[in-house]
Amino acid sequence: MIVAVASGKGGTGKTTVSASLAATWERPLVAVDLDVEEPNLHLFLKPSLVSIETVNLEVPVLDAERCNLCRACTELCQFKALAIFGKTLMVMPEMCHGCGGCFEVCPTGALKPGSRELGVMEIGHSRGSIPCLTGRLRIGESMSPPLMRQIRHRMAEMATDMGADVIIDAPPGVSCPAMNAVQDSDVILLVTEPTPFGFHDFQLAWEAFTPLKKPMGVVINRAGLGDDRAYAFCKAKGLPILAEIPYRREIAEHYAKGGLLAELDNKMRWTFARLQEGLDRLHKEVIHA
Repeated sequence: MIVAVASGKGGTGKTTVSASLAATWERPLVAVDLDVEEPNLHLFLKPSLVSIETVNLEVPVLDAERCNLCRACTELCQFKALAIFGKTLMVMPEMCHGCGGCFEVCPTGALKPGSRELGVMEIGHSRGSIPCLTGRLRIGESMSPPLMRQIRHRMAEMATDMGADVIIDAPPGVSCPAMNAVQDSDVILLVTEPTPFGFHDFQLAWEAFTPLKKPMGVVINRAGLGDDRAYAFCKAKGLPILAEIPYRREIAEHYAKGGLLAELDNKMRWTFARLQEGLDRLHKEVIHA
């Protein structure tokens, strides 16, 4: 089972939930941080680093002597990574999405494979037995989905080899990175807070992810703060609330020190154990549907 922990906005507690869920998971697990622009799952799981791998994207490099300015590549590329200025073909690798189509349509072989660094993939182990996979986007790189795709590929290999479940800490919001992070999941766990901003972005997340036709459950963080609109929305849409994390000072203090909520007290540990049971139920309902 692959669980993507997502949220409509940053700061709702998505990573807090991901970390405690991973630490209390009762089956083999791979923990993955796909928030590659600002990864922070490692701050809570504290993995020992095993390796760091550079991740590259294949981009075109021009052999000007072979180019006949036929425009086949520029007409194909929808991202304007290739353009003709006067009698010169210009290649702009920072705009390339790595589809490889330009290599296929070039009749003279003027475009050769090159590479652009996207970022790094960090592999480590937490608590002795939890493999942790973290993506970290290169500073200045504008596109995170290509890096995320390669991390998802490694994630799938690791989960298959181990026979393990996966918990993904997804990027916040509902843009391309967030959609990319949840597309492989079996269950989406939405984390929200009962505040006006939290509720507004929670609705956006539900609207964005619903077309994927994946079962969704909800965690309400800072319960007791704000109003009950999130609860009413969940009831109206048939969204099960799988856990509530109360709005308490000691929880905030524990979190601020890098502590796992599941280790705060027995009640919190029970909360995350019940959360796993709820996710298992959602997954089984889909399998037997």
